[in-house]
Amino acid sequence: MTRKIRWIALDTEVIAVAVEGSVKDWAAYIGAVKGNNHDEEWLGVYENGSKLPQKVAEALFLDFAHLIYRE
Repeated sequence: MTRKIRWIALDTEVIAVAVEGSVKDWAAYIGAVKGNNHDEEWLGVYENGSKLPQKVAEALFLDFAHLIYRE
């Protein structure tokens, strides 16, 4: 199964990342980055970022909202 992953830059040095899970669920994370290359830096946010509250995550990633948010 290919999991859907999407990131957005909220600022030059802040990225939010949404990741689909394996059981029709998902989670989103936020983190600071250097801002040099978001295409590479998103992975660090996914691995070490802070988990976003569900309402904030759904506002940022509407296309994931049909899935169950992983607490």
